[in-house]
Formats: sequence, structure tokens, C-alpha cells
Amino acid sequence: MTVEARKIRLLMALRRNGVTDTRVLAAIERIPRERFVPDPFQDQAWEDTALPIDLGQTISQPLIVALMTQALELGERQTVLEIGTGSGYQAAVLSRLCRRVYTVERLRPLLTEAEARFQALGLNNITTRHGDGTKGWPEQAPFERILVTAAGGPDAPKDLTDQLAVGGVMVIPLGGDYRGQRVVRIRRTETGLTREDLWPVRFVPLLSDPPSPPGTE
Repeated sequence: MTVEARKIRLLMALRRNGVTDTRVLAAIERIPRERFVPDPFQDQAWEDTALPIDLGQTISQPLIVALMTQALELGERQTVLEIGTGSGYQAAVLSRLCRRVYTVERLRPLLTEAEARFQALGLNNITTRHGDGTKGWPEQAPFERILVTAAGGPDAPKDLTDQLAVGGVMVIPLGGDYRGQRVVRIRRTETGLTREDLWPVRFVPLLSDPPSPPGTE
């Protein structure tokens, strides 16, 4: 099966599973997922499955990427904070739908590789930072949208909700362990935060404090 045929099959599967936003589907179609997938898994790049990347992390299943992106209700003039750059695939998809993406990654080797992919693809509206994603990016706050691609605990980190603009939306997996995780949509109103549970997921945990370089612990 050709890459184009695999891509069409994936887009049809996304539609069948609730991805109705045509802008999100177009972004998924335009971003070459194979550029974010390690060589041994190239034959699965357009399959609807999560795949391993370096340092024990994963590139998320396309359906989850599409549904979480759709849940953000993105406008093309908005700014988005992404927590957990990983391979860079989610940030690349977001970059086609908004004005600017700010993305934070705690694992420097992953961020370096993602930055190279962004540059190669000409994705010039993505700004990166190496650091503790649970702290957000205070210097650029408030954000109209925040997307977290790792699982928090029972509640979203306060530093992140504090950086959400009034009228803003955060999408984040929450839950104590794999069995209890759910994607949650949080909205900031004039009077506080509202929370809406969306669907069950399994994400790697949201960790704070970048790990120390080898030999410094």
C-alpha cells in the first residue's frame, strides 16, 4: 500500500471515530508523520497506533492527537502552550491551526531532535523551551489554549491553570494511574474554572524538574 493510500485510510478512520473538524483533518493530512517516527517503525507511520520514540517516550496515536486538538477548539489567531514536545508531532499539527505554538520539553535530546524536524519542515511559528513543563511558560502567559500531552494527577497543575487566559481552554489527561486517566477540558471563565471529562486515555506521567545530566547525581 502506498503512503497516500495509508494516509487516506487513516483519515477515514479518524472521521469514523469522531474527528469532524475539517481543519484538524487537513492538518493531520499535511504534516508528514513519517518524519517524526523512528526508522524501524516507518511502515507504521500512517497507522492509527502509538509508536515508541527515544528515552522511553511515545508518539501518540493519531486519533488521540486529532481528538485532543479538536477539543481545543482552536482559532487561527490564537497562541497555544504545549507541555511535552516529545517527537514534535503534536506541536507540528497545532502549528497549522494557530498563530504560534510554545512547547516545553524536559528531555533535551528529544527537544533537539524535534527542533531539527521543525526547521526541516519550515514550521517557523513554533517556539521551544527545555525545562519543567509543570511550570508552564510564565513570560509568554496568558495563553488562549494549553495542551498537555502527559498525564497529571487528579488535578491540573496550578501554574498551568494560572496561565490560562479568561475564555481560554486547556486539554489535559488527568488521573492517578493508567486505569483511571481521562482527557479533561478545562475552561477559564470570569469567575473561575470549569471542568469537563471527555474520554479515557493512557499517557505517560507528567513529570517536573528536568533530569540531571549523567554523572551529576
